[in-house]
This record gives sequence, C-alpha cells and structure tokens, in this order.
Amino acid sequence: MPLPQQLQGKLAAPIIAAPMFLVSGPDLVVETCRSGIIGTFPALNQRTTEGYDAWLTEIQSRLAAVDCTVPFGVNLVVHKSNSRLMADLEVTVKHKVPLIITSLGAVKEVVDAIHSYGGVIFHDVINLKHARKAAEAGVDGLIGVAAGAGGHAGTLSPFALVDEIRAFFDRTIILSGVMSHGHQVAAARLMGADLAYVGTRFIATKESLAQQGFKEMITHSNAADIVYTPAISGVAGNFLRESIAAAGRDPDNLTVDANSALHLEGEAKVWKDIWSAGQGVGGIRDIPTAAELCARLIEDYRTSMRRAAAELD
Repeated sequence: MPLPQQLQGKLAAPIIAAPMFLVSGPDLVVETCRSGIIGTFPALNQRTTEGYDAWLTEIQSRLAAVDCTVPFGVNLVVHKSNSRLMADLEVTVKHKVPLIITSLGAVKEVVDAIHSYGGVIFHDVINLKHARKAAEAGVDGLIGVAAGAGGHAGTLSPFALVDEIRAFFDRTIILSGVMSHGHQVAAARLMGADLAYVGTRFIATKESLAQQGFKEMITHSNAADIVYTPAISGVAGNFLRESIAAAGRDPDNLTVDANSALHLEGEAKVWKDIWSAGQGVGGIRDIPTAAELCARLIEDYRTSMRRAAAELD
C-alpha cells in the first residue's frame, strides 16, 4: 500500500525509529533523520510542555541547518492520566510536527487537529478492537504492536496482526516487534507491512538517553531474559528480567495490585529503574552511533530485498 504523500520518496529505508520513554531525545531524532530513517520521541520525555516546545524548536532548526527533508515524529499519549495532552497538542500544531504517533487512545479531535495543518497521524494498536476504533477516528496508519515488542506490547503473531488489519484497512500499516536487523525489516515488508517500527535496537546507541547500564544490559541479554507482565506499569509489557531483579522484585513472582494501575505521573519513576526491551535483544551485541546503526539497517534491508527479488525471477 502507498505511504502518505508526505513520506513518499523521503526515506532511505521504510523504517521508523520508535519513540521510547526516557530513551529518545533530540540527538537520536536528528541523527536518524539525517541518515534517512524517521526519528521520533515521546512528548513526555520532556517534563513540561515548555520543554517539549524547546525540543521541537531545536530539532527543527538542526534538521533545517543540514537541509534534511526526512520527517520526524512525536508520540502523544492520549490517556485520561495525561494532563498535558491538550497543551502539548497545541504546541504540536504550532510547530506543524510532520508525524504524530498516538497511543493509549484514538480520539477524532486529536486526529483532526493534526490533519488541520497537513500532518500525518499513526496509532499504536495491539489487537483488532483497537485497530478498528483508530481507523474509525480517521488515522492515516496503524502500528501493529506484535508479540515480543518492547514497551506495551501485544500477544498476536505479526503474521496474524498484519493480515487481519489489512483485511479492513487500506491505509499505511506499520509493524512493531522483534526487529533489530534490516533483513527483518524486509520480512515485514514481504508480509504486507508498509513500514517497520524499530525500537529496542535504538536503545543501544551512543545518542540514546538510556542509562549506560541499560544499554549494556541489552547487549548481553537474550529473548529468554524478557518478562511479559502488567505488574510493572499496569499495562502488559516486556521488561528485562535482570532490571526487575535489580529493582528488588522477583521476576518469577510478580503480582498486579492497585499500585500497578497505569498513571502517567508515576511512569517515569517506574521506568527509570525497571527497563523495557523487546525479544529482539538477542540480536544486539554492540552500542554504535545512530548513524552507524542506520547505515547497517539500510544496507541489510536493501540487500535482503534484492535477494528476495532475485529468487522470484
């Protein structure tokens, strides 16, 4: 399926560096965009709306200085506990942010606000119920967060999720989950996704805001070291077993209680000590610069697509 016109012809590979809480910031966004991949960050990575405004100004000025036309994006959390949503949305519209990624709620008023200046809006979904609601709200694309993805992930196979979304949705589909290499991006394209959403691999980069211990933990972890649980933040997600234990909790005996209910005001404290990552950690063994990583992803993707085309001839 075609990408939104605003994205066509601007990417070196069909990849979005996913917005990651307490990880993605201006340096990571700018370096990924300069390399030909969409860079993104969560608005809530800045503690205030004023700080968010300042980050947008910085990113736009740095990209303009190098004549970079690759769009960047921002994640807005649409949830009742996000008291900043409307203020952040106003700043977003003022800056005409090219791409908005919404999560934890699809609201038509937010969609309309982004469309008012020609922006593109994608929405995170983990199942068909959420996908249909977001489609009805008018989003331009759906991000299918499949089993094994970092953050608040779903449980469906990527094959099932992409296929079932495509059955009713003729706009852009973005696949999230367990992609650390370009050949996995190629596989996502071949199964019907238009873009790949790569998160965990970008945590272990020089420009990432993640703590050094977090980056290093990723490089020596494997898929078996990922624990899927709602007990950390109130919404089911994938977390590094070692970080759960280091925070004083038993990763094999986690319980959900009233204190685990999702509340964005307390998320920063939780995620600062307990680190989220996807099952693709087993394919990550170094901490390159974002530019180096992007170059690898792009070359691996192109090589894999050429190989697939040759085998079909």
